[in-house]
Amino acid sequence: MNTPSSSVWHRLDRFLARLRPHRVPLSLAIDAGMVVVAWHATYLFRMGFERWLHERPPYDLWVLVGVVVVYLSAFVALRVPQGMWRFSGFGEIKRLTLACLVAGVVSAAGTMGLQLYGVPRAVLALHPFVVLMAVSGVRLLYRALYEHARARISGEAGPEKRALVLGAGEAAKRLLAGIQHQGWVVLGLLDDDPAKQGARIAGVPVLGPLTAVKDPGVRGDVTHLIIALPAATSAQRRRAVELAGATGLPVLTVPSAEELQRGDQVNRVRDIEPEDLLGREPVQLDENGIGEVLRGKTVLVTGGGGSIGSELCRQVARYQPARLVVVELSEFNLYTIEQDLALRFPQLEVLKLIGDVKDLEGLRAIFQRTKPQVVFHAAAYKHVPLMEVDNAWAALRNNTLGTYHAALAAAEAGVERFVLISTDKAVNPTNVMGATKRAAELVISAMATKHQGTRFMAVRFGNVLGSSGSVIPKFKEQIARGGPITVTHPEIIRYFMTIPEAARLVVQAAAIGESGQVLVLDMGEPVKIVDLARDMIRLAGRTEQDIRVEYTGLRPGEKLYEELLASSDTTLPTRIERLFVAKLDDGVTSIRVGPWLMKADSLGRHPSDDTIRQLLSELIVEYRQPSSGTRQ
Repeated sequence: MNTPSSSVWHRLDRFLARLRPHRVPLSLAIDAGMVVVAWHATYLFRMGFERWLHERPPYDLWVLVGVVVVYLSAFVALRVPQGMWRFSGFGEIKRLTLACLVAGVVSAAGTMGLQLYGVPRAVLALHPFVVLMAVSGVRLLYRALYEHARARISGEAGPEKRALVLGAGEAAKRLLAGIQHQGWVVLGLLDDDPAKQGARIAGVPVLGPLTAVKDPGVRGDVTHLIIALPAATSAQRRRAVELAGATGLPVLTVPSAEELQRGDQVNRVRDIEPEDLLGREPVQLDENGIGEVLRGKTVLVTGGGGSIGSELCRQVARYQPARLVVVELSEFNLYTIEQDLALRFPQLEVLKLIGDVKDLEGLRAIFQRTKPQVVFHAAAYKHVPLMEVDNAWAALRNNTLGTYHAALAAAEAGVERFVLISTDKAVNPTNVMGATKRAAELVISAMATKHQGTRFMAVRFGNVLGSSGSVIPKFKEQIARGGPITVTHPEIIRYFMTIPEAARLVVQAAAIGESGQVLVLDMGEPVKIVDLARDMIRLAGRTEQDIRVEYTGLRPGEKLYEELLASSDTTLPTRIERLFVAKLDDGVTSIRVGPWLMKADSLGRHPSDDTIRQLLSELIVEYRQPSSGTRQ
């Protein structure tokens, strides 16, 4: 609880914060007053108490007006009003000295040039020095008062976090109600609504529009910026993030509208995540159509403990399936998603099974036992460099043969819909991982032709922010260690989407996809990886002098530019905006998939990487291995 004295210092601190947006005119007004005071003080010093007021020329007032105008002009020319009084020091005193000397010389020359000899020369000579003492003194007095107030506040409350909040709506009100009991002091709010300018919300002033965050005088000595705009569009949130990030201060945010719907509290501030920078509106889904496909059904997810698979489980659970079967090879991942689902969806029946898609007989047993009606196949190895060297056989077994095993077991068990999670790296692949995923797409196409009782489809999207193996966790670790951040190439770009976006796209595909199709999301503009790295540095309150960016060169099989559609693909719109359908295959390649799978299965236990690449090139004519450093 604040003591009476501490509340006084807090009120003073907030009063000063409220004045900062008007720093320039207030500074000019106070300096004008100091010029007038100095003029009278100089007369008093020169003529004494008996004469200083009465023995002045009749035009003295007009001379004083002219002198004030000259001084203010000199201050404006030398940008004196833009100075921040709480940081006044030797540099500010030097600028004031120059301004006063220039203004004093001009004032004296003008007075003498106009033959106004009634003004004592001693007054004209001494006045600049008295003005300098006055304007310097008021600044130093302000700094002393301000630092004393900060010391009293900090001494009574301990180390504190001082925030400026971007947003003054309902979320900001709820934020203020809770955050100031968590060691935070909110000095002001910013909002673009003209009706809120100058208002006070929960005792905190609205200091200006969002762009005012660029003004050091408005920011004051805040330690953090908090964005409280959960209901804003993605583009509006991105603009706020960019404005805040340009200040060099650490930037936090309240949860997004989606996070609030999931149960997060608005006063739980978090770091800015890269998905906050996407600036893209989420795809609006056909909720009723998805519900018809999933509600009351048994749904099985392979790789259900991974970053995509676990979010798929959460998204599926929203539509009230009768039972959710999670198949996962990692015991820890399976335990983690089981705990999360039990907390979020306590009424849902969840069957947790250790399983490996490389084990066909094991999958058959699982499918026959659980009789799923909808299957999402998310189990895959996806790290490009790891799969490129020494692990090509593991990638083929897991990504391609594993897809075949899961699809075959699904067809034999009478599954209604089977959805493969694919990737943009399957388009014109230049690496083993992408080639194995393209082969998996072709397996799905062949299965759709051979097993018409099950709808087989795929979903293709770009990089998923925050998924295991993505650049985001790596960048965070590198920033925490003090850098450097490593980027393979200054021009490398990628399409990005969030994990929830990816999972929603997959469940939507299950509802509208037809057998033999791949659904592709229009992911908007690609993002330069180096720009993403720089954004993360800024939003952590650091600079590129603190955390430098190093370029390490393209890794084996890595492209500069990813694609979502091959040139031979044909696309058609769907009833879901920005969601398109591409035909997987023209039917010719599907005929060769069966014999090719038999050949792959008979390679032995440890075929070489070159053998795997040769095998992949036999099925995927567009698969090519780029030369080192070649621009793709």
